[in-house]
Amino acid sequence: MLEIIRNSILLQCASIFVCGIVFAKIVKFIKLPAVTGYLVGGLLLGPYLLNVITSDTVDTLAIFSNIALAFIAFSIGSEFKIDYFKKVGITPIVIACLESLFAVLFVLAVLLLFQNEFKFSLMLSAIAAATAPAATIMVIKQYRAKGPVTKTLLSVVAIDDATALILFGFSLAIVNSMSNSSSNLIGMLLSPFVDLLFSFIIGSILGLVLSYLIRYYLDDLRVPLILATILIALGLSEVFNASNLMVCMILGAVFCNLSNEADKTMNIIDSITPSLFMMFFVLSGAELNINVLPTIGSVGIIYVVMRVIGKCVGAFTGAKLSHASADVSKYIGPCLVPQAGVAIGLSLVAQNSVPEFGSTIRAVILCATLIYELVGPFITKKTLMMAKEIKE
Repeated sequence: MLEIIRNSILLQCASIFVCGIVFAKIVKFIKLPAVTGYLVGGLLLGPYLLNVITSDTVDTLAIFSNIALAFIAFSIGSEFKIDYFKKVGITPIVIACLESLFAVLFVLAVLLLFQNEFKFSLMLSAIAAATAPAATIMVIKQYRAKGPVTKTLLSVVAIDDATALILFGFSLAIVNSMSNSSSNLIGMLLSPFVDLLFSFIIGSILGLVLSYLIRYYLDDLRVPLILATILIALGLSEVFNASNLMVCMILGAVFCNLSNEADKTMNIIDSITPSLFMMFFVLSGAELNINVLPTIGSVGIIYVVMRVIGKCVGAFTGAKLSHASADVSKYIGPCLVPQAGVAIGLSLVAQNSVPEFGSTIRAVILCATLIYELVGPFITKKTLMMAKEIKE
């Protein structure tokens, strides 16, 4: 029976949804978020355990994962209302900058304290800034979390993508200049800002076009219009080497600030995206290689632990400096634990930059992703419950 499923991509697609449905029900009994069930189910059925979902299928369906992640980014961007930022000021920006910076500094300091190579330590610690918005927003949507901590969290995980890219870009420039004295350090330092500028331009233009066109389409054609716009955003991101997450976030932010139809349109989108998100997280679980766990050693433990401490201390410090509420200061940090796609992507870049340490960096990030993705959603749920923004 398993061999029949492995030989049919359609049966494997069906198994992805069956897996998501079954494991969402299982984790509900032990009061875990559905996203944890999707990840565990994908891990169990994936190529590294039962191999029901083969590695070829994971690669073939990667485009759907990218589209799902783009919709998640679009949804996060839709929370960037100008009225909200007028009310809270620069609080989310300060928190995002400091939680990213502290995560990098904490990991870097302890790695160097244990006498690891500087280039290796810098490249690995630079990846610590990245946070996964997908798992966070799924928990918020599932439990309909509402309140100041949730609002701030959505803004912070969106801005975090930009701060992570900037910090990683700086670290990469320093490492490359150490390896090649003839390299253009100024150009390398400016590179992440150029990428973000392209992301802002592409997202803004597409957001303007979408907010203008949406008024001429009825409900049944709005979803195809937004899907086409998001696919164009993903395509242009590849062409101009921009961050696809940032492009889609800015697209969502511009659209929801300019269009009077934004709230109605987002409600329609929310009704059709759960299946896409289920596929995304089951496939994400299938990509998690449990075999890397024994390979990370003390370096992996340092990374996993110090990144969380850095995130929490940085978020708390940023909240206090920006005079955020007591609840935001207390609860925002633990909600930033999840880490996934962006970190894995950055690990590939780091692997090319310092090939002598590439396999170690890759193993640490993959292992950390496995741990963060499995426990992160549960921590986010519990933290928001403690903040009284999720009710059982």
